[in-house]
Amino acid sequence: MHNKVIECFERLIHNLWFLKEFFDLIVGAVFYFFEAFIRLLVQPPRKDVEGEIALVTGAAQGIGKLIAEELGRLGATLVLWDVNWEALEKTAKELKNALDVRVYAYACDCSRRTEVYKVAELVKREVGDVSILVNNAGVVTGKYSFTEAPDNLVDRTLRVNVAAHFWTYKAFLPAMVSRNHGHLVCVACHGGLFAMNGLADYCASKFAAVGFAESIALELLVLKKEGVKTTIVCPYLINTTMFGGCQTKWPSFLPVMDQRNAAKQIVDAILREKMYLLLPSSLHFLMALKNFMPAKLGIIFVNFFGIMAPELRSAAQTGFSVSPPSPTTW
Repeated sequence: MHNKVIECFERLIHNLWFLKEFFDLIVGAVFYFFEAFIRLLVQPPRKDVEGEIALVTGAAQGIGKLIAEELGRLGATLVLWDVNWEALEKTAKELKNALDVRVYAYACDCSRRTEVYKVAELVKREVGDVSILVNNAGVVTGKYSFTEAPDNLVDRTLRVNVAAHFWTYKAFLPAMVSRNHGHLVCVACHGGLFAMNGLADYCASKFAAVGFAESIALELLVLKKEGVKTTIVCPYLINTTMFGGCQTKWPSFLPVMDQRNAAKQIVDAILREKMYLLLPSSLHFLMALKNFMPAKLGIIFVNFFGIMAPELRSAAQTGFSVSPPSPTTW
């Protein structure tokens, strides 16, 4: 009799727990659907980044340089990293002359863990704790099939496009967590959402970067560190030297984006604390096709819109290969 009473009590507790969890699920779903709907109608206000210390990797040229410039115009102290010191020094001088903010430049190969940690300590001593980290540095090798690609280039792609994120987060995230204040930005690519023919190592690296950034965002949520924000950027093609010569099958639907416009949208996403930014917005439609259609049918549609277009492959063969890896691709 005593055991039956205990069993009944345990079942009651379990049922009450289930009801509570189910109630939390319904309330949370309604709230966040409502929040998402409101955000479609009303953009959240931009936050103030004046006085923040923003570190941008791959900042010597291209989209990294423009992101740094946009943040500098808003009053952020700039810390620029790149493996190409000559180009980086030139960029730092340009930004110092054009902006009324502090600009610091450091040569750093982000794929090398010990070098990242060494330069990070130097930044902490000379500038302070980084509060906005933009992982932008990346390389791509497009003229080989996977079986033909030299191992050193595959290794370089994975170290620059993935492993570097681990080392920079390890270096700067602890201070953000301790203050419950900061922003982590992962600049990935549409290749982190859709596979592309002939770019297996590049797509693998970008898929990994997106998964890593999402996992860190979840970890911060569980730790209740809501003050540390995350933004994952997945643009289509941008007219940088990295993708020079590339063409798009449907320019009105999936245009090759202007660098300046892309940088402005990325910084706007940081200011509005968006977790995801897909550029252009038509990528959301293609993601829906990929996720909700049968796999082979999804591939047909994605191919139709040009994600796996031959134009990209032919451009890769002539326009944006990196062999050996060049610092100018950063």
